[in-house]
Parts: sequence; C-alpha cells; structure tokens
Amino acid sequence: MTDFSSDEILFERRGAAGLITLNRPQALNAVTHAMVHALRAQLEAWANDDAVTRVVIAGAGGRAFSAGGDIRALYELGKAGQYEEALSFWRDEYPLNALIKNYRKPYVALIDGIVMGGGVGVSVHGSHRVAGDRFSFAMPEVGIGFFPDVGATWFLPRMPGELGTYCALTGERFNAADSVAAGIATHRIPSARFPALVEGLTGTVSVDAVLAAFAEPAGEGPIAARQSVIDRLFAGSSVDAILAALDAEAVSSGGDAEWAGKTAATMRTKSPLSLKLALAQVRRGGALDFAACMRTEFRIVSRVIHGHDFYEGVRAVIVDKDNAPRWRPASLAEVSEAEVERHFAARAEGELPLP
Repeated sequence: MTDFSSDEILFERRGAAGLITLNRPQALNAVTHAMVHALRAQLEAWANDDAVTRVVIAGAGGRAFSAGGDIRALYELGKAGQYEEALSFWRDEYPLNALIKNYRKPYVALIDGIVMGGGVGVSVHGSHRVAGDRFSFAMPEVGIGFFPDVGATWFLPRMPGELGTYCALTGERFNAADSVAAGIATHRIPSARFPALVEGLTGTVSVDAVLAAFAEPAGEGPIAARQSVIDRLFAGSSVDAILAALDAEAVSSGGDAEWAGKTAATMRTKSPLSLKLALAQVRRGGALDFAACMRTEFRIVSRVIHGHDFYEGVRAVIVDKDNAPRWRPASLAEVSEAEVERHFAARAEGELPLP
C-alpha cells in the first residue's frame, strides 16, 4: 500500500513497516525543503497508525544514503538576500530531527554509501542505524564555512573520547567500523543482505531480534585504531591549542607524526570562524539536552546566513569548484571570542519551536 509518493521521496506501507526511500540519486539524495515537509507529515501519520510498528529509511542509487541538505538552493537564496526564506529550511529541518530523535516507534536507517549533513539528521537520531559496505559518514561543514548542525551539538560530544571533536574540526570520513565504534551506527550488516533485512523488518518479529540475526562484527577502523592519540591531541580548549598539539606531534619521532602533520594541514584549510564555532559546540553540547542543542544550532545558523564564509565556502567547493576559499576573517587570531559568543546568543526574534 502506497501512502504517498513524489519524485524526491517515496513512502510505502509493507506489512508492519513504513518504508521511506530518499529518491534523488542524481543529487546523492540531498534533502530538499519539500522532502523535509513530506517526511515529517508521513512520520506523524505513521506514529498514529497502529498497523505500522516500525519505520525503515534508505537511499536510492547505491552511491549515497544522503550527502546532505540542498546546500546549492540555500546558497542561492542567501546570495539573493532572501535570508528568511533560507532560514525557513532549517526552521523546518531541525524540528524534523527532533521528531526522529523522540519517535516512539523503532526508526531504522539503512545507510549504504555517503551520509553527511542533512542525511545524518534523518538517520543518526533514529533508534537503529545500520552500516552497509559502502558506509561513509562525515560532518564536513567547516570546509564550506558552515558548522556541524542537524543535532551534531548533541551527538558529537557523546562520541567516545575526542572522536567528536576530531570529526567536527577535520571533516574526516568514518567508515562502517569506525562509526560503530563511535556510536554513529548501531549495527554492521553487509549490503548484499539489505533486501532480505528489509523483508525481515516488514514482519512482526521485533526490530532488535531481526537486526541481531543479520548483524556481523564491525571490526576496527583506522580512526578507532588511533583513538588514543586523537584523545590526547584534540583535548585542547581552543582550536589554537589543538593545532599546537598536532604541530608538536608532527615534528616528534613518534609513529603518528606524519598523520598529525596532515591533520593540522587539513584543519588550516577550513574556515577559521567555522572551526571556532564547531569546537564551541562540542565543548558546550555535552551539558545540553537535545532540544537545547537544536535551539543552539538555530541561533548559530540565523547568524551564519548573514555572514561571509558560508557563501564563499559553497562558491569554492560547489559552485566554482576552485577549492580556493578566501575566508573572512582569514586567520584564527582574527576571530574574537565575542564574535563566537554572538552566534550562540539568544534570538530576540524568538527561539526555534520544537515538537
């Protein structure tokens, strides 16, 4: 039984399951504003439908679960001065993230391929997150002058040790094994078994039992293998301190010297303002509840869209693709504490309403 469908997102009731397919494979299933509206409406309908006992979400095409939100559209709105229209996307997206986080039925994300940004927002907050063979998770926002959002203020500080700090400041990709270790994924299941897994999930056997029957050991990924050094070098209270620790490691005789040098060099290509915002998020988010994290992110985005770096970053990476952003401010030293604090300040226009 098909409850709703459009070209961009498909909904189907099969047995006891509500099935969702993100269906923009040519755009790596990037989440549009229309998809946000449709997904929220369908989830609310299924929440009140006793025939649906679990929800399963996947991406079409094989290359990506979802590579993020529709950044190009938001860039164009901002460049045209339509800031409120752009902000309305996040005003709708963040409550959707909260709805998924608090969903009262099992919400199973089958993640095969790239999952970033907005795609993380419609998967990582679900009760069950399954990593397939092509799983590749990242929060690369500091590289486009943005900041890790869609609930990253909540989930990054709750990764083991300093993995969340590392994720936020480098944009490094986590494979399936690393994501299980970091708590991003809850299960590791081979992609070839996904069709059979979906069939199992449409029955009446509990979601936990079905996933347990299919799951395999995740193994150890390269990031988790280096966690002790990540915990040591990314523990600083400032971006400058973290870079100094990486620089010192890079000139040491230790086995992580080359990695530390490359990591520091990667960070230095990112927006200085974005780096400082991201670290502040990770350091503060551990003491906040989920709703406060989402309201914090809405405060930040409502300032970022009026700034320079987001548009310059999207221009350099997505529009012109010259990968030569000219950040403003250009250095960490030029980003004042007051400027960071301004992004976290309460909104005189009102805070984000959440379901």
